[in-house]
Amino acid sequence: MPVPVPQQRSDAAAETSHDAVLTLLVIEDDPAGTFTVPELPAAAGTRVRIRTARNLTEAGRLLTDDVDCILLDLALPTGSETRTSGAGDTAGPDGLVTLEHVLRIAPRHAVLALTAQDDTALAVEAVRVGAQDYLFRDELDGRLLSRAIRYAVERKRADVAQRRLTESTLRAQENARLERGLLPTPLLEGSDLRFAARYRPGRSRALLGGDFYDTVRTPDGTVHAMIGDVCGHGPDEAALGVELRIAWRALTLAGLCGDELLSTLQQVLEHERESEEIFATLCTVDIAPDGRRAGLCLAGHPAPLIARQGQAARLLPYEDGGPALGLLPRARWPRRHVDLGSTWSLMMYTDGLIEGRVGPVGSQRLGQDGMVAMINQQLAQGLIGENLLEAAVAQVRELNGGELTDDVAVLLLDRDQESVRRRTPDGERGRRIPRPRNANPASAQRPPL
Repeated sequence: MPVPVPQQRSDAAAETSHDAVLTLLVIEDDPAGTFTVPELPAAAGTRVRIRTARNLTEAGRLLTDDVDCILLDLALPTGSETRTSGAGDTAGPDGLVTLEHVLRIAPRHAVLALTAQDDTALAVEAVRVGAQDYLFRDELDGRLLSRAIRYAVERKRADVAQRRLTESTLRAQENARLERGLLPTPLLEGSDLRFAARYRPGRSRALLGGDFYDTVRTPDGTVHAMIGDVCGHGPDEAALGVELRIAWRALTLAGLCGDELLSTLQQVLEHERESEEIFATLCTVDIAPDGRRAGLCLAGHPAPLIARQGQAARLLPYEDGGPALGLLPRARWPRRHVDLGSTWSLMMYTDGLIEGRVGPVGSQRLGQDGMVAMINQQLAQGLIGENLLEAAVAQVRELNGGELTDDVAVLLLDRDQESVRRRTPDGERGRRIPRPRNANPASAQRPPL
């Protein structure tokens, strides 16, 4: 029968204090009775309490939560329990077979290997297998054993901490790869419009927040852009934002637009949210193939900013907007027609950009009017494309007096004179702009405004 693995505390060696009592479990079987554990001095405020087991079965019963260290005699006869532990036959001397069995049933405990002085090779191999240190039976005294116990416990604690750190790092890297893979890659192949974006999640060490955006071009040449915000900042909100973004892309490519699309997205939100209190704001824009006209739908979301050539930037009309998704069961979202003109820049954003604090004591919000004034100043300085977005986010953070606690997403689409000149009389493009290959929007395609 295999020796059952006893229930162990998760921090068996990790919380040992020098002022506490250390418990040593000695596993040895000496028929001649010549081996005795030397008396241990109380050094550095540490006292050692000893338990003795004659075999592995007895050791399994004595291996309780308060055991800090195990002293294993490698000369212990190998019992059947070590050979039927479920891990298969283990190669090597019997002492190492016993040691590996002990390491399996006590993975969080410090282990000292005890062997004869003329068996140095076995002692070194025991450390390689997993023991914290080894001791020679003929040279064992109380002071040496006490020091070895304290050293083994501290080394095991360091090993456990390092393993936890490594596991945490690997999980963080895996989560980062997963989140990065969920960030959007704009589908603008065949479009004259140029794209830029900035995204800053409010959560520390995260790549995704509750804000989401996307841009796609449908086969008829229409460019569809969307930006939204799920209330809240945690991982659940980030996951819901990804679901809504993917649903929007699928519905848009399937031909839905305006009120029909938003009504369907509200159904997705109602089915996927954890609470009826969860809602999401959304702004969608569909730009005609000629680039001069667009349709605008607002679901409780701030209106986009448009800058036309020779004119100051201003907000698009927002009086006809509908409620946020998830608030009213049978809401409607009218689609408003907008004349964009020949050359223009359209900036869509989430409220994280306008709700930062401003003023000497941070008592006021930047607001939409403050954002419009800030963008106009940056445009007057000649900032364009991603440089404009980078400067905008940086200035909002500076005005706030530190990091923004809310998620921030900003998307910029523009059509300039060069884009107009590239069009042939029949309305087709002269050349193509490849879509960004990098999934990270912060390092996406970087054209001028």
